[in-house]
Amino acid sequence: MKKTKKLIICILVSIVVVLIGALFSPTWTASIEGENSISVLEQLEVNGSNHEVLIRGNNTDNPVILFVHGGPGSSEIPYASQYQDLLEQDFTVVQYDQRASGKSYHFTEDYSNLSTDLLVEDLLAMSDYISKRLNKEKIILIGHSAGTYIATQAAYQSPEKYEAYIGIGQMSDTIESELESLAFCIDQAEKEGNMEDVTYLQGLDEDIKNGDTVTPRNYVMKYGGTSRLIENPDGNSLNNFLSKEYNLLDVIRYNYGISYSQKMMLPDLLKKPLPNIVTKLELPVYFVMGKHDYHTTYSTAKKYLDTLNAEQKEFITFEKSAHYPQFEEKEKFYEWMSTTFTQ
Repeated sequence: MKKTKKLIICILVSIVVVLIGALFSPTWTASIEGENSISVLEQLEVNGSNHEVLIRGNNTDNPVILFVHGGPGSSEIPYASQYQDLLEQDFTVVQYDQRASGKSYHFTEDYSNLSTDLLVEDLLAMSDYISKRLNKEKIILIGHSAGTYIATQAAYQSPEKYEAYIGIGQMSDTIESELESLAFCIDQAEKEGNMEDVTYLQGLDEDIKNGDTVTPRNYVMKYGGTSRLIENPDGNSLNNFLSKEYNLLDVIRYNYGISYSQKMMLPDLLKKPLPNIVTKLELPVYFVMGKHDYHTTYSTAKKYLDTLNAEQKEFITFEKSAHYPQFEEKEKFYEWMSTTFTQ
């Protein structure tokens, strides 16, 4: 009996030790060879809040890309490096966890003032920091998914900071996009004979029309509107934990942050659509869209760009992709970026 008790105690102690190790294990980003290369993962204070920043590139003389992740609250740092290796050859790539997202979520910080407007302010301050640190007059701004809601407004407010704005999975008329997404899921469910899904999804119509909810992302993913050529990288706690850049504490931060960020900011995304906020951009504008995107739908993004007042604008279609063309067809995305900005 005593031996059994000792064994149980030893097992429990071992579990506690492993958990503590996992919670606080060091995080890092892989080094890049080269005299002028950069590979940094660090916290820095921007606009009054500590932000986690990942900077990677073969040569700091190259043009700089600043990525704005989606969600709200869905950090891309845990998996970005596996998809941006080609970009790092010709660009210095900066990823950051937005305020209250991922490694930038701090349990002791008051986020009661969290808003899309505040994240725009953070982005403008981050842009100034990155430009100064990497000695660039202008940088390339890329928003992805809900990040386009923040990045489009930053490009509108301070176009002089940016060489160009690129919207991937660009947000537009949110309710129109969500209704199209809902219709897609219902159509696919009917084709597959999933009548239980059809009934449930049809019941969401009025709430979506009223701007009270979105088409459930698990259904969009189930029916192929999220990604086609890769597994959906967002929200995968195990993969996040297994990345070099995140430990178990960071995964916990991520899950707290995404829940809080979506509660605080989804009303803005639903009730204040971008076409009502930004009608003109005074810099080159590119929308990069997967043909099969039903998170932020292809057709509503195209309609938004058609109405957007910009001297130079272009809509780029990735035929095989859904919501993640920069990852699903990373070779094509790299070729387009290099041709557009380095030649």
